[in-house]
Amino acid sequence: MTRKLTYAALALVVALVVASASLFTVTEAQQALVLQFGQHVRTIQSPGLHAKIPLLQTVVMYDSRVLDLDPPAEQVILADQRRIEVDAFARWRITDPLRFYQAVRSEQVLGQRLNTVVNSALRRVLGNVTLLAVLSDERAQVMTDLRNQVNAEARGFGIEIVDVRIRRADLPDETSNAVFARMRSEREREAAEARAQGQEQAQQIRSRAERERTVIVAEAQRDAQILRGEGDNQALRIISEAVGRDPEFYSFYRTLEAYRNALNRDDTTMVLSPTGDFFRYFSDMQGRAATAAEAARPGGVPPAATGAPPANAAPGSAAQAAQ
Repeated sequence: MTRKLTYAALALVVALVVASASLFTVTEAQQALVLQFGQHVRTIQSPGLHAKIPLLQTVVMYDSRVLDLDPPAEQVILADQRRIEVDAFARWRITDPLRFYQAVRSEQVLGQRLNTVVNSALRRVLGNVTLLAVLSDERAQVMTDLRNQVNAEARGFGIEIVDVRIRRADLPDETSNAVFARMRSEREREAAEARAQGQEQAQQIRSRAERERTVIVAEAQRDAQILRGEGDNQALRIISEAVGRDPEFYSFYRTLEAYRNALNRDDTTMVLSPTGDFFRYFSDMQGRAATAAEAARPGGVPPAATGAPPANAAPGSAAQAAQ
């Protein structure tokens, strides 16, 4: 009985060992190749539990997900002979595990070979475009051409290139310095040109304003002269009419104005002849010349010059009117 139990336990252990060597699991993120003495038996791309012949068959697992490739940055010469430093990356997945196994066997070997393929495609595609195309809306078409070229060569590895993108495209340091210097000089030239144009326009505006000011001032002076001449003409006409109506009154009024302006309160001392025309209304309302007797009075000054009215002056004499 003990021997039977021992044999049963031994058989169970052998069955478990055989089962563990015969069964394997493929997850949803994996795909497998079943090989027998290095020859392909079958490809498994569906997840689940699968079996193989122990000791005779082996299983090679590959990832079925989209994988990354990050090649080192490369300097590329564009169609306009500009040199740029390009940092690109790729996304790929295994579509044919058998061809992948036959071509590269492992993902590490594929990474080395695919780096060369991507860099070669970058040089071919970017060598036919300009820097403006890389930095403008045409970049999408450049990426499509790049992916198609890489994909055409990658099919021989049993993989599919999902996407190829340029992460960064910069000018080398020495080129950047030269470009920045050229841009600075160009901006300085444009600024100097803009300032020169501004000064020219300012000069034109000032000249135009000065010309308009001169015209306005000349027209204003002309109008003022015309108005002044019209006013003088009207004043002369009015004066002429007034003189024509009563010449004696006009002479009397102008003499009073002269008295008011000359005999002011500034203590002005005047030495005049008492028989002159200036004092002719002091002694006579009619403006007749003073007589010799009146002129011979003490001091030789008519009574009106000392502030006292003449003896024969009427109540409405010129001296009272002047005061």
